[in-house]
Amino acid sequence: MIILRIAFLLFFLFSTAIPATAQDDDEKKLAELVKASYTKYEYEIPARDGKKLFTAVYVPKDESRPYAILLLRTPYSIPPYGVDRYPDSLGPSERFVREGFIFAYQDVRGRFLSEGEFLDMTPHRPEKPGATDVDESSDTYDTIDWLVKNVPNNNGKVGTWGISYPGFYAAAGMIDAHPALVAASPQAPVTDLYRGDDCYHNGAFLLAANFGFFTFFEKHEEPTLPERSLPFDYKTPDGYEFFLDLGPLSQADEKYFHYENPYWTDLLEHTTYDEFWRRRSLDLHVRNVPPAVMTVGGWFDAEDPVGPMKIFRAVEKNDPATANHLVMGPWSHGAWARGDGDRLGDVAFNSKTAEFYREEIEFPFFDYYLNGNGEATLPTAWVFETGTHRWRRFDAWPPPGVESRRFYLREGGKLSAEAPNEEEAVDEYVSDPNRPVPFVDYVTQGMPVAYMVGDQRFAARRTDVLVYETETLREDVGVAGPISAELWVSTTGTDADYVVKVIDVYPHDFPDPEEKVKGMGGYQQLVRGEPFRAKFRNSLERPEPMVPGELTRIAFDMPDVCHVFRRGHKIMVQIQSSWFPLVDRNPQVLVDIPHAGPEDFQKATQRVSRSRDAASSIGFLVLDP
Repeated sequence: MIILRIAFLLFFLFSTAIPATAQDDDEKKLAELVKASYTKYEYEIPARDGKKLFTAVYVPKDESRPYAILLLRTPYSIPPYGVDRYPDSLGPSERFVREGFIFAYQDVRGRFLSEGEFLDMTPHRPEKPGATDVDESSDTYDTIDWLVKNVPNNNGKVGTWGISYPGFYAAAGMIDAHPALVAASPQAPVTDLYRGDDCYHNGAFLLAANFGFFTFFEKHEEPTLPERSLPFDYKTPDGYEFFLDLGPLSQADEKYFHYENPYWTDLLEHTTYDEFWRRRSLDLHVRNVPPAVMTVGGWFDAEDPVGPMKIFRAVEKNDPATANHLVMGPWSHGAWARGDGDRLGDVAFNSKTAEFYREEIEFPFFDYYLNGNGEATLPTAWVFETGTHRWRRFDAWPPPGVESRRFYLREGGKLSAEAPNEEEAVDEYVSDPNRPVPFVDYVTQGMPVAYMVGDQRFAARRTDVLVYETETLREDVGVAGPISAELWVSTTGTDADYVVKVIDVYPHDFPDPEEKVKGMGGYQQLVRGEPFRAKFRNSLERPEPMVPGELTRIAFDMPDVCHVFRRGHKIMVQIQSSWFPLVDRNPQVLVDIPHAGPEDFQKATQRVSRSRDAASSIGFLVLDP
């Protein structure tokens, strides 16, 4: 199964199909500049096994100086096809077009006009004894070798980049890299599909996003030009209603996919972290990385929240001599590549963060390593701190000097830095998988990216959601790095989901940032939320039943954040056992969930301990202002 997110897929495939009348003047001028300044060539580049990889190359018409090559490899397609047809833009941003680079775009093996067999998240081969032992590292090497030898007027230096799935190819291609590859920027790289990226989070399946994509995606048996897919007809605007009526996940094949989509079938056949997933966990193979690396991600990336961190940490661990940089901003998936980045949903960031990144971070990185301009001043970590809404530079990530601090669930819905002293204290709720807790409070079919900062007041009012909050903060509390959750729980079932949400509660007099945005006073902004499927508490490979009524420890890390809970705000934690249809429903009995029957979905009482010897808590790495 290919993990391409819908919004990003449509952005790449259909951007050139937007009627000219819908483009603003700047976009028209950029499209005209591309045609006027670049000559397009199309090549079939031979890989070492003889398969030909279709590549479009755009070369500056100005031959007064040599140019560096920027390469993007993608399974999305590289439209428009034909040497006389040009895209509306090239490269990571407009700045690159104006400054001048050679841009190369390639259909990866087995996709569209490239030969060979396509493998989703191609498993890396550390050893390649024969000519037919190929992977994305070797295909990237062979492509670069051909480009620097055959494209005229190049300066012998190559940079790679890509967002989402192309980010995976950028990361895979920097392993055992060609000597000409001097700079690589994997951005929102799909890295570990089962352990935190697109498909599964702690054993829980991300339903709405994956179903939504696979209704668009069709397998290509042979190289072919892309065809536009028609939107899937949900026959209702209400995704909550649609997925509840769907019933068990097996019904998706019965009703919609008809066993003709092997990628969807793979998802439901591999519900544990088995060899299928391990072979596709790229971070396990990131070593021998010679080029400078700038890994980019978004704090509010709903698709690939852990990929950037895993790539950055793998390079840091295995190649400490490599120039290794991390950039994280307040963005949804790929949002740094377009737009201003000044807000997400209701939350404003008070500056054009995406524009700043493109001009002050991304372009200088490539310009230095590919052209020798400027200075190598990029810090190890350049991250945007939400809450204070400012960029911060650190020599390491997590930053040096952070202090581990825990906040405990206490009586009366309190969240406190003081551990409880009660011998036996629990809070409980009844979880009904046939009436799951929604993940947003409005009607939507799929997974709106703004849910990552969405208002959680609607959930706090439900009886099947536990709510704990601090007193009003007297000083800022800054947190940087992963958030750790430790729950002591019991259930009347044999399996359960525990969704932990960390929330920033705004004061009631918080000003609305714009006239059109109302009701920010008392807003409960999601800072980080993550599900955990209890049967995987000891191993993602081997699920184990919960023992009904037995107190059990559930501990896991949530993705990194860099956030300041401001003075006058509160820190809130919500705990629930469903998050629908973002996450598939847990029947609350031990069963292979995709093949569960309607009778398997049962109510269960969930108890969360806050006693002295079983104190449930949330852990932060606290950073001084």
